[in-house]
Amino acid sequence: MSGTSSGTARGMVPAKLDLTVRIGDLVMQNPVGVASGTFGYGEEYEDLVDIDCLGALYTKAVTPEPRPGNPAPRLADTPAGMLNSIGLANPGLDAFIADKLPRLRARRCAVIVNVAGGTEDDYLRVLDALEAQDGIVGYEINISCPNVAHGGLSFGTDPVQVERLTRRLVDAVGSRAMAGAEARCDRLAGRGRRPLIVKLSPNVTDIAAIAKAAEAGGAVALSCINTLVGMVIDIKTKRPVLAMGSGGLSGPAIRPVGVAMVYKASHAVSIPVIGLGGISDADDALQYLLAGAVAIQVGTAIFSRPEAPLEILAGIREFMEREGIEQVADIRKLLR
Repeated sequence: MSGTSSGTARGMVPAKLDLTVRIGDLVMQNPVGVASGTFGYGEEYEDLVDIDCLGALYTKAVTPEPRPGNPAPRLADTPAGMLNSIGLANPGLDAFIADKLPRLRARRCAVIVNVAGGTEDDYLRVLDALEAQDGIVGYEINISCPNVAHGGLSFGTDPVQVERLTRRLVDAVGSRAMAGAEARCDRLAGRGRRPLIVKLSPNVTDIAAIAKAAEAGGAVALSCINTLVGMVIDIKTKRPVLAMGSGGLSGPAIRPVGVAMVYKASHAVSIPVIGLGGISDADDALQYLLAGAVAIQVGTAIFSRPEAPLEILAGIREFMEREGIEQVADIRKLLR
């Protein structure tokens, strides 16, 4: 393709790059975020990476009550990846608000809280409490975690449940776009509606059907994908390595699956799709952006290279300059 919709010819360096990403009323400064469960609540990495340069920080999951997580061992190496069975370990809603949120409020990047639960009412309880707090710009609804006994994956594999839960949450927090005087007053006051982003599971027959169900329920965007179900067995002990048996597979091994599912989901819905799964470098991220994602999240790579997200951001900039692209949203238009 010899040019972009903005008229900049390939090979010509754009006068100004626009890396901003819009998701509902939320505008992120760039498309690179850090995936929930891999970056804690930010404080764990603040001495290793300039967090404020990120597009978004997706927090570790928040549930109504504290969760100790699954028994150890909870991690296992695999070829080109890893298995985890953490089990949504977190300090709980009250501790998140009291201990984690104050530091998150100081962040200049977008802070999006990952919300999880075992029942629909659990999700509602967390959202109801967080709606009264500032310092948060959106919610990522985790309906796709394969590492918990109840909720999580069971919600994310049934289109009927996905649409019902999404609609309940959207209605409860008022995430639907407003109209009229109330909307104008909120915008003038700087209070945009917090987008509800539904995180999809790859452990389904038809990702497009799940994506459409979340959109029908009122989701503003989708995150695609969560981890794949996997297992490692120790041939000496004749037992699974993980205490829970199976866990979630992440890392480079799942990238082709993630790219394919982002392509399918983004072509099935009209809402933005955020891509994640096995992104280690800028080339990986660009595959997702070409497939139709508006933004990406970096996860497993952070464990060995905390600087990876900002290196990926630099690589996306270089690609845009090389291809003569002014807006990051135009990368998807280059797919032939």
